Amino acid sequence: MFVTMILSRVRAYMRYRETVRELSRLSDHELSDIGLARSEIDAIARAG
Repeated sequence: MFVTMILSRVRAYMRYRETVRELSRLSDHELSDIGLARSEIDAIARAG
């Protein structure tokens, strides 16, 4: 049970980091095209 919880948190963190990495690679124009501002990347990744 404890191991499952830890693995779940690790996977969630990995998804968060991947989302931040991918969105950070986009230009400001590309982010604007999808309705995001650079300052929103962290919040979007955490909500993911």
